[in-house]
Amino acid sequence: MREPRGSGIYTGTALSALQAAQAQALLPALQRCAGRHGLLISAGNGQLPPALPLLSHWTQLWVSEPRYAGDIIAATDEPLAFVDDAFDLVWLRHVLEVVDDFSAMLHEAVRVLAAGGILVITGIHPISAWAPWYYWQERGAGHGLHTPSRLARELGRSGLRVTGMQRVGSAWPRRRAPMPVVPYPVGGGYVLVAQKQRSLVTPLRLRTEPLHLPANGRLSPSAQRKLTA
Repeated sequence: MREPRGSGIYTGTALSALQAAQAQALLPALQRCAGRHGLLISAGNGQLPPALPLLSHWTQLWVSEPRYAGDIIAATDEPLAFVDDAFDLVWLRHVLEVVDDFSAMLHEAVRVLAAGGILVITGIHPISAWAPWYYWQERGAGHGLHTPSRLARELGRSGLRVTGMQRVGSAWPRRRAPMPVVPYPVGGGYVLVAQKQRSLVTPLRLRTEPLHLPANGRLSPSAQRKLTA
């Protein structure tokens, strides 16, 4: 089963169905995401991001080598054109499979994610029947598949805490039959959810200085006790 040429496998029927199953499996976690801005970076210009009741706005990009298209146009080999901590939710939808440097993509996703924010990664599991199908479809154009456990280790080194990781979808690519959205041990897709840890603030320990009262034993209304760190 080969997807039509020119459309790309990420807008083809099989992977569109897998992405829909991944989105459905993620929906309970995503509906709890709150904030002003979310960022969705996809491998193809296909499904729209979900409407989330607690998230105000989505920014959407997709890879159209050698550039990103969508809400901004930029080169894929350059840092994302956003300030640090810009997004409360970042979703990398199959994009790690098509960029040249997946570690750099992960680093940029972590950089633009706000403290306490949620990072979501979805993709094809490399230990599944989907993997040979993927490499056959891409014929060398794909950059590779990554295990979610490897991605979880990378995120841990970047200070993120993985809160969910599961496989979903059918065991092999198929176009018409509905795909299971519940966790499935041999599912062809995976979903990974991680949270960026908030910086710990160490409070100052205040020390009072000896207070010398005037002769009348009272302070003026404007006087303040002196505190030092």
